[in-house]
Amino acid sequence: MGFASPLPTLNDCPAISGREPELLQQVNQASDHWNESSNIKFDQLKAGYACALHMHQPTIPAGSEGELISHLQHMFNHPGEGDNHNAEPFAQCYKRLADIIPNLVKEGCNPRIMLDYSGNLLWGVHQMGRTDITEALRFLVCDTQMQKHVEWLGTFWSHAVAPSTPIPDLKLQISAWQHQFANLFGTAALQRVKGFSPPEMHLPNHPDTLYEFIKALKECGYQWLLVQEHSVENLNGSPLNHEQKYIPNQLIAKNSLGEVISMIALIKTQGSDTKLVGQMQPFYEAQGLDRQQIDNKAIPSLVTQIADGENGGVMMNEFPDAYLQANHRNRDNGESVMAINGSEYLEMITAAGIHESRFPMIQAVHQQRIWDAMGSNTGRKALSAAITSLANSDSEFNIEGASWTNNLSWVEGYENILEPINQLSAQFHKRFDKELTNNPELTQTPHYQQALVHLLLSETSCFRYWGQGTWTDYAREIHRRGELILNEASTSF
Repeated sequence: MGFASPLPTLNDCPAISGREPELLQQVNQASDHWNESSNIKFDQLKAGYACALHMHQPTIPAGSEGELISHLQHMFNHPGEGDNHNAEPFAQCYKRLADIIPNLVKEGCNPRIMLDYSGNLLWGVHQMGRTDITEALRFLVCDTQMQKHVEWLGTFWSHAVAPSTPIPDLKLQISAWQHQFANLFGTAALQRVKGFSPPEMHLPNHPDTLYEFIKALKECGYQWLLVQEHSVENLNGSPLNHEQKYIPNQLIAKNSLGEVISMIALIKTQGSDTKLVGQMQPFYEAQGLDRQQIDNKAIPSLVTQIADGENGGVMMNEFPDAYLQANHRNRDNGESVMAINGSEYLEMITAAGIHESRFPMIQAVHQQRIWDAMGSNTGRKALSAAITSLANSDSEFNIEGASWTNNLSWVEGYENILEPINQLSAQFHKRFDKELTNNPELTQTPHYQQALVHLLLSETSCFRYWGQGTWTDYAREIHRRGELILNEASTSF
């Protein structure tokens, strides 16, 4: 694949920086949104189910002049390739809940859904001029009635995978998404976003990366995150027991210096099968669960699932009917099992007098083995030595993190992508970090924003998910452009 050597003009840079102090102040304000709006009788609830839909389209350098466009636009431009004929069905998936949810409410139902849209997708929809999608999403975010039923989850702006994202860029990814969301829907809407959905359910298990990841989330106002069940373990290294998967847990992150931080985790169960949400399996599973005891108080069990909201025939074709059927059965069969969103569930637990410190404590996989190998030693050198020793003695041990799949590495075989990412990140921070301490308004400048968007895009997971070839070519081209921007002599500062 060839690309033009000149740097295409980025006419429409997304709103991903420039409001850092304002947004940090806003997202760290106390919020009790769900307790104020919920109509669920928590004391009558024996079990709930929380379903989330994840939506994403990457940004690729594939416009007519090599400009950055949404992959969704590329699908429309090349309908005869692969499954690109699904472009409009995908577009309909992005907006259809704006019709489904109000209709269910009119029918006397009490629906719930959590939504996770990548920054790439939100930007791409805007680039395409799809105001029908943007306005549908604005309705779901901003309408006061919809706020009782729809919870939005934060994520990384460009759908990066956390374990292989340079540590200094974790907060940049989080902040960029918050900027974009606030720009589209307002700061009041952003204040209500308290749960975080890691792309690919990928949780770092390198202690220092995990610590910085959780630290960045908390600094940006997040209160909980979704984790895949097999990506975590109990503090003694054992797998989570069955009942534990259906209550909140406290994710503990300890770094090589012995510093500890924690965050509430809701557990996504049962692997990666899209049909679990597409056929509303969580609703049926919840029927067989009951309340559990935490701190001598009974709380409902919760089945938590997330799936791509558009991929696969099951999501395009089966999900709407299955979702309608589950909500109709909820309406007709009483209030002992109900749909409930993550923050709503957690706020009700807090209102019942249960503090998060009473939740079971968990950690990322392999942490106990690492601490055992380190013994009483601390520091990065001791951690590195322990990791090397474990890797040499056990071919199954790794610190690549864990995601929804056990058989896909986001690192192995991608040195040609990962090394340029690390180089571009180092170059970006060398260029801007020192100057930012003296001039925080630097993040408002076009030069900074154009460099930032290329850095974040280089970290997009799709450039590795689809294997070597066209997608890795896209990654290398974005890296090339990022370097050109960073190397440009600037008179803006």
